[in-house]
Amino acid sequence: MTSNRLALTLALALLPGAIPGQMLDPALLTKPATDSWPTYNGDYSGRRFSTLTQINQKNVKQLSLGWIFRVKVGPTPGAIIGGVGPMPEGPPTDPGVSTIKATPLMVNGILYFSTPDNAWAVDAHSGREIWHYFWKTKGGIHIGNRGMGMYGNWLFFETPDNYLVSLDAKTGKERWHTEIADVKQEYFSTPAPIIVGNHVLVGTGGDSLDVPGFLEAHDPETGSIQWKWWSEPLKKGDPGWETWPDEYSMRHGGGMTWAPGTYDPELHLYYLGTGNPNPVLTGKSRLGDNLYTCSIVALNVETGKLAWHFQPSPHDTHDWDAAQTPVLIDGVIDGKPRKLLAQANRNGYFFLLDRTNGKSVATAPMSKTMNWSKGIGPSGQPIPDPRKEATIEGVLVSPNTGGATNWPPPSFDPETGLFYVGTAENFSMFYLTDTDPHPEGWGAAERDAGYFGAYLNAIDYKTGKIAWRHQYVFGWGPVGMLTTAGKLLFTGDSTQNLIAFDPANGGILWHAGLADSLSNGPITYMLDGQQYLIAGAGDSLYAFTIQQ
Repeated sequence: MTSNRLALTLALALLPGAIPGQMLDPALLTKPATDSWPTYNGDYSGRRFSTLTQINQKNVKQLSLGWIFRVKVGPTPGAIIGGVGPMPEGPPTDPGVSTIKATPLMVNGILYFSTPDNAWAVDAHSGREIWHYFWKTKGGIHIGNRGMGMYGNWLFFETPDNYLVSLDAKTGKERWHTEIADVKQEYFSTPAPIIVGNHVLVGTGGDSLDVPGFLEAHDPETGSIQWKWWSEPLKKGDPGWETWPDEYSMRHGGGMTWAPGTYDPELHLYYLGTGNPNPVLTGKSRLGDNLYTCSIVALNVETGKLAWHFQPSPHDTHDWDAAQTPVLIDGVIDGKPRKLLAQANRNGYFFLLDRTNGKSVATAPMSKTMNWSKGIGPSGQPIPDPRKEATIEGVLVSPNTGGATNWPPPSFDPETGLFYVGTAENFSMFYLTDTDPHPEGWGAAERDAGYFGAYLNAIDYKTGKIAWRHQYVFGWGPVGMLTTAGKLLFTGDSTQNLIAFDPANGGILWHAGLADSLSNGPITYMLDGQQYLIAGAGDSLYAFTIQQ
């Protein structure tokens, strides 16, 4: 580390309060968000819980719309232009480019958020645009972008053609960009970077069927790589190699790092869920558990070394990645304080682990229709039923490849002790389409066979048992969550409603109709004595307040 960079890191770490101007105080990342929302989940824990109470059960019905900001994507007039691709001939037409799947950051009165190839700074009081940055892309799949990370006065986001881009937060001007992966290998990047100390942690997604996943740490000043962790072994002798049949299968095994993780500052461990193995939907050429795909992993944030792993879906053959948020809970089990990690998994199970060592504390089903497992083993792992592997004739499996839940973030309320997550009950038929001993691509086909509704589940974190459940009259899948000390749970449904629930019992307290359905979890912050609720839906940000 250079002396200048060390000085900056120490200065940021030692500052006791808000940094003048637009700089981010790193201490904000370690406690529940109040007058800021400085990282993807509000703080490092992944709980998406705010201690704010100005908006509460008594006055939530008085919430009213403060402003709307609608994005205009592409090389708009006045936009700051960057990137390595050609200038587009017209505005983007891919709907993913205009959909706000990002969680906005709010630091010192400014909101920062992104969509594929675009980033904005917006006045958090009024919704007025301050600057817009546009990236000229080389390609990649523009399915979505989950947001930005911030370090001091520097912003970071990833592009579909796999570049990590750093911007000056005040002006929106590009500081540097560096390539994460080759878009020709069909990687495409969606995660929001997470900043821990002087490490910018970035992952990647991809529909490629022939490459391994990874997580990288970059220097925030220069963009240089500090360390790299691969989500499967690359050669015989590497940790986990015995769970793959040969070197070829492990080096082409998938395990993408699709979504942001969480961090324990005391243990110095970064927790991350990894993607599914390849080939997808058939496992005949990759016999074994296929570590570290479909796994929750704990990495040393300084070195990238694996501390422990837990695999919710051994030898996955249904596209059930484990990229859902690993939520950190400081709880009590059997009368003793425990450092815990909870995840509602795409495969239909809720997992509670000891986050110091990855050992199972509780495993419980959260889907009534789930039928792929024969039960739970002594390690807390589900036991796959081989009869639910894809066949030529077809086999009925629940959940479908979309999962019982997916990437939209859950929330944990320490005051109720409940974990909130959106789920879906569904079935599909899985047909084996590639009978070669070494199948390519997906290897099987899926046909939807039935849909039985969408739910908001409130789960007792200690046992995994469902405390209450709200069924949406119309709906298709999970939506992101936010809980507050005002005794409110904010989320949405697929019929364009933003909803406030009573987190204790699921009673509906308030709702507002939007022009589109929520496309990520809401956030909240206090600014100049007024609490704001921000929700992204389609191409717009909506700000709600109690009028003073």
